[in-house]
Amino acid sequence: MSRLMDPPPKFLPPEWRLANQIHYGNAEAERSRSERLTAESKRLIEESGMAAKRMQQDANKRLEQRIHDIKFWRTELDKKLEEVVQEIEVLISYKSRVERALESCAEPLRVALQCLTERQRRVSIDLVHDDVERELMKEREVIEGVASLLNRTLEQTNEQIRLNRSAKYYLEKDLRDKFQAEQIDGFCSILTSASPNIDNATSQTLLAAPGATVTPEEWETFSNINILKAEREKNNSLSLRALVDSLLEQTAADMRRQHNAMGTALRLQVQETKAAKGQLEDHLVKVLSEVASQECNLEALRVAIDDKAGPLKVAQTRLSARSQRPSIELCHDPAQVRLLSEVQELTAHIKRLREAQAQSEMELLALTRSQLILEEEIQVKSHSLYIDEVICTQLRQPISIHSF
Repeated sequence: MSRLMDPPPKFLPPEWRLANQIHYGNAEAERSRSERLTAESKRLIEESGMAAKRMQQDANKRLEQRIHDIKFWRTELDKKLEEVVQEIEVLISYKSRVERALESCAEPLRVALQCLTERQRRVSIDLVHDDVERELMKEREVIEGVASLLNRTLEQTNEQIRLNRSAKYYLEKDLRDKFQAEQIDGFCSILTSASPNIDNATSQTLLAAPGATVTPEEWETFSNINILKAEREKNNSLSLRALVDSLLEQTAADMRRQHNAMGTALRLQVQETKAAKGQLEDHLVKVLSEVASQECNLEALRVAIDDKAGPLKVAQTRLSARSQRPSIELCHDPAQVRLLSEVQELTAHIKRLREAQAQSEMELLALTRSQLILEEEIQVKSHSLYIDEVICTQLRQPISIHSF
């Protein structure tokens, strides 16, 4: 029992000193490590602070450069957009010119067709395929050709306006996107560590989708493509406008030239018809005069025949009476010879007079027929003159070919 109550064994002094040395060593090691950690932490703090500041400055520079690039491309896009907008407005005015030119073809074409229809109402020999009809048909072909060409040009103009508007749409969309990007980058460029709501922004960034896969080169190429497309469409539009100017001038000149040719042909035809009508009227006057002369001649022949009837009856009566002479008195004396000769001659005269009368009657009938033909032809010419000089001329008078 007494053995159990003995004190524990004690360490020797060397052990105590060794233990102290160990504790001193451990404390010194811990202190050294702590000092090194403190120094490393301080260096790390300074390095990370400088790195953060440097990276933020670099990010600010890059954001400023990005904003500068965006502004440059916005300026280029704005300039091209303004050119395209102006070109669209000008091309729309050209479209209006083509539409007015196309509308102006309707009335000349209607008049040409109506003149052709009216001239179909000519009768008899005047229903001829003359220069006026040929010019009218040519005028119809010219106007229809011009209208067809203007229709195709109008379709091309509408298509070019659509293409210009498409280029304008992509420019505007690119501008809107760049404006939004510039606003975002501008906001980012003014952010600092002291800016409010950066914690919220950080949380939103963590929840956002990964960065875009578009490279800066692709980004520039995209805007450049839009600008090049707009430039191409603008150049196409300029070429089309030059074509429209030339086309409107040429078509107006063609229609004006044909209109004048038709007017000249119509005037010449009216003059020729009037001249023919005047000659017919002159011949009619002569024929009427000749009819009157022939009627007088026929009346004179009738009178002459009637005048010969008396002397012939006298001579025949004398011969009949002398044939009653008796016996030897029935002599073929000079008186008998004269009476026989008188009867023969009077009979021959009457025969010739009757032949002349028959010829005169036939000639009078021929003159009457000629009179009727001339009167009918004069009516035909008057009808043709009414169609050409009154109807067609009045129809064509208001027509004026303008350049649009």
